Amino acid sequence: MANIREIAKAAQVSVTTVSRVLNGHPYVSVEKRQRVEEAMRQAGYSPNSNAVHLATGKTGMVGVVLPYSHHPYFHALLGGLMEEALKHQYTALLCQTNYEAETERHYLEMLRTKQVDGLILCSHELPWPDILPYAANGPIAACEFVPHPEISAVYTPHYAAFLEGMRYLAARGHRRIGYCIGRRDSESSRQRYAAYTDALKEINEPLREDWIFEGCVQFSDGIKVLDQLMHMEDRPTALLVTGDEAAAGVLARSRQLGIAIPGQLAIVGFDNQPISEALELTTIDQHLHEIGRQAFKAFYRKAAQQDKTPCRMEIPFELIERASV
Repeated sequence: MANIREIAKAAQVSVTTVSRVLNGHPYVSVEKRQRVEEAMRQAGYSPNSNAVHLATGKTGMVGVVLPYSHHPYFHALLGGLMEEALKHQYTALLCQTNYEAETERHYLEMLRTKQVDGLILCSHELPWPDILPYAANGPIAACEFVPHPEISAVYTPHYAAFLEGMRYLAARGHRRIGYCIGRRDSESSRQRYAAYTDALKEINEPLREDWIFEGCVQFSDGIKVLDQLMHMEDRPTALLVTGDEAAAGVLARSRQLGIAIPGQLAIVGFDNQPISEALELTTIDQHLHEIGRQAFKAFYRKAAQQDKTPCRMEIPFELIERASV
């Protein structure tokens, strides 16, 4: 295979010019760039990517850390993120963790050892004190609110969104309101819990811990919630479900058991996934596609040194009224 000196000779340019073309340097004339590219094509020359990375200090890859890739919530985030990555000629490396702390740490070490230019955290298990030191090795952006200014954050205001959902149900006569949650210890879950308790105080209703259902992520989890409700003597008349996939499970099981929606049980979902429109599910749209887009842009601005200050961006939510309330 030809080497860089032979390419320079064939293109009648200097070795420095060839190096600049390989590294994407802007200060090369169009005419010289075309001669170098043609010489490489004719010689079948393929640049050593490791050498290019060493020369530029960039890999052209961003690690996208997420617990699993098959859930619609993460599909929506990835849709916006990948769209933006393609525009900027970046490769997104999917880093699935299953919420395993040591697996997350492995991907953080990839940032420390410069195997990726940065990380975008769609969701995580490790606490922020464990993550923060890695921000010195490259830009980290999160698709959630982050209480640390070193990390870029693009997020839905979950407290405000959940409070609006609760008030929406209360305005329609509901006082006995339960809710479904994925993981109780995440930052967004803490905000939702605060909104839930504050909304109950507004309508002078007591907090019922047995009306809070944890681990609701998949369609099957929603089915289990409805089955639990059916064994309660004292049950809620409305549910606010933080995920349309689980809300769809509640709705489907209700129909199987002949429970009228919304007559006997009102349901509000979260995310505005396609399934919510198909099932006429009232839901809160947190515009996940846009969160993904802006999270990549926040990473890219820091990686390209266009912005030295980490981004803080709140994406507005929208309550979508359908037939389940």
